[in-house]
Amino acid sequence: MSFAVEPRAELRDVTLRDGLQLTGKVLCTERKVETVRELLRLGVPSIELGSMARADLVPTMANTLEVVRALTAEELERCWIWVATPGHVAKAAAAGARNFQYCLSASDSHNQANIGRSTEASLEALPQAVEQAREVGGRIQLCIATSFTCPFEGHVPEERVLSIANDPRAEGTCDIVICDTLGQAVPAQVASLVGRVRDESPARRIAYHGHDTWGLGVANTLAAIGAGATLVDGALGGLGGCPFAPGASGNTSTEDILFATRPEWLTPDVFAGLVHLSEGLLAELDEPNRSRAAQGARSRAAAFEWVIGSGPVPEGAGQPA
Repeated sequence: MSFAVEPRAELRDVTLRDGLQLTGKVLCTERKVETVRELLRLGVPSIELGSMARADLVPTMANTLEVVRALTAEELERCWIWVATPGHVAKAAAAGARNFQYCLSASDSHNQANIGRSTEASLEALPQAVEQAREVGGRIQLCIATSFTCPFEGHVPEERVLSIANDPRAEGTCDIVICDTLGQAVPAQVASLVGRVRDESPARRIAYHGHDTWGLGVANTLAAIGAGATLVDGALGGLGGCPFAPGASGNTSTEDILFATRPEWLTPDVFAGLVHLSEGLLAELDEPNRSRAAQGARSRAAAFEWVIGSGPVPEGAGQPA
């Protein structure tokens, strides 16, 4: 029996970017490449594999370009990389990247803390970044952080987000990513903003990036999908958060989003493979598992087909059906 959410939305796993930003341990290039390939093998549609953030500020992202160079062109077609300047796009493109997420913040204070410049300066540079992506046959998203609240300024008006989404300098971006950076939004708020961006902005795919700080990560994601978002972000085990946004905690869990939305490619065996992958990464990083679905999968309710028990994943689990 199918209980898939309608309308459908594609999941992007952001474990290797947003998920790793606050961890104390660095994953080696080989481990990151292995994780990308396992996620793709399991059927995850797209992945954010890293960031061009300065290595001295976000050490866990220092080997991002090494990861890009280690992947095939076919694998990179399903991978995104976080960028904040035209220079970032140029460097990532030279390494082989073709999908770029150009991030700026709706609030100037967070943009200064996160990127080191005003939101206006980031917008001013966006057309050059779009052109550089176009020159290599790539795609570039407009990602609007702090779309709901800012850790320094508080509430962010919807009109502010809409003004950025509708700015002529954003022409040529393929998607608009609406971010609940602090995880402080509620479902009605998410539905309102996502719906307005969908209706009042130039036709582009709408993506939603949420955090589970206040326990509403899945509810907000479902609200975003209902309002028109067709791409949603999650991280294995609810890992992550923004190092430049006090109060931000883990992302909405990939496992929780998938268990709630039930895309066609997700089977109990694939889900078991994701739980197993997540548990291995979190143990390696000494991070807690915040996914309620992953915890449920390890319960003793053996009659439920999504439960995988307390032991190791059986051989062959995680193979796509």
